[in-house]
Order: sequence, then C-alpha cells, then structure tokens
Amino acid sequence: MEKLKTMPEACAKLTGSEKYPDIRGKVEFYEVYGGTVVVAEVFGLPKEEEEKNSGFFGFHIHEGSMCTGNSMDVFADTKGHFNPKNLPHPRHAGDLPPLLADRGAAWMSVYTSRFFPEDVIGRTVVIHDMPDDFHTQPSGDSGEKIACGQIVIREKDER
Repeated sequence: MEKLKTMPEACAKLTGSEKYPDIRGKVEFYEVYGGTVVVAEVFGLPKEEEEKNSGFFGFHIHEGSMCTGNSMDVFADTKGHFNPKNLPHPRHAGDLPPLLADRGAAWMSVYTSRFFPEDVIGRTVVIHDMPDDFHTQPSGDSGEKIACGQIVIREKDER
C-alpha cells in the first residue's frame, strides 16, 4: 500500500466516445514486486445501461496506441487485447476484472503479474459497455468500446 502513495510509473486519461461524452477518468499503473497495481477511477458511466449489464463494464489493456477509429468502431485503432504471449482469452496480459459502477462512478484497484507498467506504455486502456464473460473468444464478448485512454509515462507534475 505504501507504493500507492508514490507517483505511478504510467497513467491514462479516459475519455468517452461521442455516444458517451460524459465518461471521464484516469487509470494509473504502479510497479510493485513481480507486477503492477492498476488503479482506475471513472465517472460518467451510463446509468441507464445498468439493467442491461448490472452495472459492470468490460475493462482491458489493448494492443493499439491510439484512441481513434472509424464509423463502425470509434476506437478501432485500439486493436485487440494486449496479448504478447498469444494466449487464449481470458489469459491475455491485458485482461482485467470488470469495473463495477454505482450511479455512474467506478473505482477499482487490482494487482496483476501479467505485465509491468513499461510493457503497456504506448498502448490503450478501453472500457466496454458489457462485462467480460471470461470465456468467449477472442475477447470475452464485452460489447461496444465506450471509453479509451492512451497509456503514457506519468509526468512528475501531473498529480
């Protein structure tokens, strides 16, 4: 827990898609012994969707480096889940537990030994409108990408 009082090694500023402009937040990545603690704080998640998804939203690190896309997928350039060892889902390095929202807000902290912060700098973190089902290939049937952030090295004056 002491590590979380220091500056994270990497971070991402989350922004919602045009369809979900109220989504905003941050994800921080702290290197700890043998892995990473990921801390997410998100606001503006769709409340009206909670009946459909019980308030759970898919949350993944993706291979791509840009939160851009096309008319079919506004975040298409995020590509697939970060999966350097070419493992089946849900064993991708970028597979994280779903976010649980309450009145549009979510906070989560999770430890993973699947990557270090330096492994994900230059990639993207994505929130989906449905929770990951942890078995559908290749990506857990998490639905539409509704928010995205580029993972960058944390600047000292950003806190």
